[in-house]
Amino acid sequence: MAEVDFGGVVETVITRKEFSLDKARQVLKDETIAVIGYGVQGPAQSLNMQDNGFNVIVGQAKRFQKDWDRAVGDGWEPGQTLFDIEEAAQKGTIVQMLVSDAAQKAIWPTIKQSLNEGDALYFSHGFSIVFKDQTEVVPPENVDVIMVAPKGSGTSVRRNFLSGAGINSSFAVQQDFTGRAEERTKAIGIGIGSGYLFPTTFEREVHSDLTGERGVLMGALAGIMEAQYEVLREKGHSPSEAFNETVEELTESLIKLVGENGMDWMYSNCSATAQRGALDWKPKFKEAVLPVFHTLYERVASGQETARVLDACGAPDYQEQLSKELGEIGNSEMWRAGKATRDLRPQEPAREISADTKGVAGRGTN
Repeated sequence: MAEVDFGGVVETVITRKEFSLDKARQVLKDETIAVIGYGVQGPAQSLNMQDNGFNVIVGQAKRFQKDWDRAVGDGWEPGQTLFDIEEAAQKGTIVQMLVSDAAQKAIWPTIKQSLNEGDALYFSHGFSIVFKDQTEVVPPENVDVIMVAPKGSGTSVRRNFLSGAGINSSFAVQQDFTGRAEERTKAIGIGIGSGYLFPTTFEREVHSDLTGERGVLMGALAGIMEAQYEVLREKGHSPSEAFNETVEELTESLIKLVGENGMDWMYSNCSATAQRGALDWKPKFKEAVLPVFHTLYERVASGQETARVLDACGAPDYQEQLSKELGEIGNSEMWRAGKATRDLRPQEPAREISADTKGVAGRGTN
């Protein structure tokens, strides 16, 4: 383990240097990892672990034909490495709950009856365990309960794995029945391609994750973009100009500078006019949104956001409603302008990732 100074606070993290891929393979050499759900995180985590040499199978309800067909298209073989949920859970010694949070509540009775003593029940989100009073997910006492939570979408988990970069993940042990729970957790964290692992708890993970998704990462970002775009359009700016000043410059230029060396470095690499304006207006935006974030966190911690998720996402017409809401975003003028802008970006020749290259990216973690 490595000690790292995060802005004056020293934290312990696990890197691929301290916990090698070879060690992870050794720890899990006798395990069968059953990935339940082939929607968002399932494809990335299962394929990364398979590429890294672990024994992986997939459990997916066949009635969700799109996800089943995607699994088949990715090379999982029905009856060999692809099964329905119950059979996969029965075969697995580590059962990864990677269906949606609302779906975890629905399938939990099937998963629970399929667990054997000494199995590990794995999550990538603390939702079901922390809010067990609402989800009714209460694991038996004779299994390990563990978590690795990648800090990115399934798409990013897979892309970063193939590039060799990996994606940072938090990890936690909720219940250690076997005495091997932490070792199993770290091994899977390395197996799915984490750049480094940092410790958390199920509670801290779900509180920070739900706040982040509703806040800066998705909800707040989208809302701020819409507000600025609308003001620019109302003042007579063209859709192209409004979109470029609101989204394109952020995603294609500035945010990459932040990722490279931090916000101060990005500021220092912009014009003096931009620097001064940003520094003057930053505290105004912070003051405006700080109360909103306090309210958001309180709703998350109290379980109100959990109730909203379970109620909305568990509704029989949820997919239709979701399509309607996403369609309203995609068909808005701002994001239609975004599509036109993306279509005008210079096209670089696509780079093919050969089997050898993928092997280096996936296995260059020892």
